[in-house]
Amino acid sequence: MEKDAKIYIAGHRGLVGSAIVKNLQARGYTNFVTRTHKELDLTNSTAVAEFFLKEKPDYVFLAAAKVGGIVANNTYRADFIHDNLMIQNNVIHQSYVHKVKKMMFLGSTCIYPKQCPQPMKEDYLLTDTLEYTNEPYAIAKIAGIKMCESYNLQYNTNFISVMPTNLYGPNDNFDLEKSHVLPALIRKMHLGKALESGDWSAIRKDLNTLPMEGVNGAAMDEDIYAVLNKYGIQKKGDTIHLEIWGSGKPMREFLWSEDMADACVFLMEERDFKDCYDINTKEIRNTHINIGTGVDISIKELAKLIKNTIGFKGKLYFNADKPDGTMKKLTDPSKLHGLGWKHTINLKEGVEKMYDWYQN
Repeated sequence: MEKDAKIYIAGHRGLVGSAIVKNLQARGYTNFVTRTHKELDLTNSTAVAEFFLKEKPDYVFLAAAKVGGIVANNTYRADFIHDNLMIQNNVIHQSYVHKVKKMMFLGSTCIYPKQCPQPMKEDYLLTDTLEYTNEPYAIAKIAGIKMCESYNLQYNTNFISVMPTNLYGPNDNFDLEKSHVLPALIRKMHLGKALESGDWSAIRKDLNTLPMEGVNGAAMDEDIYAVLNKYGIQKKGDTIHLEIWGSGKPMREFLWSEDMADACVFLMEERDFKDCYDINTKEIRNTHINIGTGVDISIKELAKLIKNTIGFKGKLYFNADKPDGTMKKLTDPSKLHGLGWKHTINLKEGVEKMYDWYQN
């Protein structure tokens, strides 16, 4: 990519997009095109077509998506498949229409089957049934991969698909109804620690920054207790009990979002679609690239790590009546390593950085 090239980052304020913008700035890129959701609804085909016609970006990072954890994915199934398909279709097609030099589509490792062999290689895509709770989201992302492949093969575009593992980092989503497990645990234990030490100023500051169901820091004590209790932060005698969904046994892999962004920019600078598959194969498929660490941890061990980092002294309660999701999801990042990139931030360091960011 040329340093003065016009680069459109869709989803620039989210966890993924903001990390990509930061990485590009550090590398000397200056000509960015961004739009908030309010300024440009990517599910609106006409609006997206008009945007591309006006701006004519040279490069595109498609990091915009409707995302969430198990609860959100399972509850808003229609929204997740509709919104993600519409966003992808519009941005990918307009990137072709307006001759974007290179585009990157970001998906998720939930594209792999529920009973996928571990670690998950790119070739395991579409070999078995998907995990039920996030099936609509996964199908949308699989469609995005196939759309990029198909446009590349039919129109000779240069679209790269990457599938990051579970991400965490600055600008993560800490809404306890919709967040993923790691930021949710950080916020719950932060609030639990404040509650056990009687630090109501910290609790009210947290709720003023991100209210829970309309309850902010100005609410009555009993209303704050009620909403904390609803989300599994409960005071029983002198001890704070913190509920975590599931048995704690599922294994998960986590990647620092700024590492992920570095991998994305590296691939956009150094690699093309033709580097993503064996040129001797007759059937070109599974051209997407896993972005991960190749290292996983149980949810129970993750919770203990976060507990120790934050200094929460209370009790952890794993509610096995709630869904676990897939029991193991570990990527095989060999393809990415072979293309020349490897992560640098381990989980312990990342959790410390994440909690520092959250507090500040």
